[in-house]
Amino acid sequence: MRVLVIFGGRSSEYEVACHSAAYVTSQIDRREYEVHTVGVTKSGRWLYTCASPEEMADLSWEKQEGNRPCVLSPDSRLRGLQFADGEQLPVDVVFPIMHGKNAEDGSIAALCQLAGLPQVGCSMTSGAICMDKMITKVICEKYDIPQAKWNYCFARDIALDPEGAAEAAMEGLEYPVFVKPCSAGSSVGIGKAKDKAGLLAALNEAAKHDFKVVVEAFIEGQEVEVAVLGSRFDPVVSLPGEIEPTAEFYSYDAKYNDDTSKLYIPARVSEETIEKLRTYAAKIFKILDCAGMSRVDFFVTKEGNILFNEINTIPGHTAISMYPKLMAAYGIKGKDCMKALIEGAMERGLE
Repeated sequence: MRVLVIFGGRSSEYEVACHSAAYVTSQIDRREYEVHTVGVTKSGRWLYTCASPEEMADLSWEKQEGNRPCVLSPDSRLRGLQFADGEQLPVDVVFPIMHGKNAEDGSIAALCQLAGLPQVGCSMTSGAICMDKMITKVICEKYDIPQAKWNYCFARDIALDPEGAAEAAMEGLEYPVFVKPCSAGSSVGIGKAKDKAGLLAALNEAAKHDFKVVVEAFIEGQEVEVAVLGSRFDPVVSLPGEIEPTAEFYSYDAKYNDDTSKLYIPARVSEETIEKLRTYAAKIFKILDCAGMSRVDFFVTKEGNILFNEINTIPGHTAISMYPKLMAAYGIKGKDCMKALIEGAMERGLE
């Protein structure tokens, strides 16, 4: 079976995706699968590459002499790669490791659908919904998933009338608050505002990364994550893991460049809370129509209340990422996890 791993991407999370691809490609069993890799540069150029996991991780893969320009053809008769010189390479399944915009937001799933290829991960619709924090929150509210209070505003309004946008964003909220780009992942562009000046600065920063911004009430509690794998009908749900960041909050640098944050698996919560977290994670995975893999993030307050934070449909797979650690702790380690993801994609086919 030919597996096409596509990594990188035209996203602020390009570097993370390259690190994740290094792990994923090192864990796919080459005795079972014929693995082909395509890297997408930050400028959007597609290159077939034979780079090693190490060269993916240190970002030198782009400079490999044997790289070949290519595209994943939307022509479903080909079901594979089209090279610049006319050569074609049919594949059986696509494994996208591309975080954030122009990939995790349903873009790559849509391309795979056009190409007639099953892919590891959510459908186009599910990916788009989960990437948009506002839409995710609206749907989860409908199904009584507890969340922090929140508002949203548009980048256009922030630029035209920052004072008015700030006032609207704080309606029903009190400082401190978190400010997030609506459709960016990996904590890119996120800020914590303790007063109006901080809010204006955070709104401007978040607006650089997306046309829509979410403002959430600050929750004092444990940051807890649950890994989910498989079908929406019968997902495998890990035990929750807890993150104790050394920074003020779990920022981009804390996630991917700082290994001093402490991870606890299972999370330091009661058995009852563990089961509630797993139940909520499965419910969220189902109502958002997810498939393949997702990481569902929560807060647990001192009183034991659980609040849903967000979901990531192509979670990080770096050396310090929580998803592979949670799956391994559950008993589904490296190669077994990759096999489950690939075989699950083949079973679902083109849903």
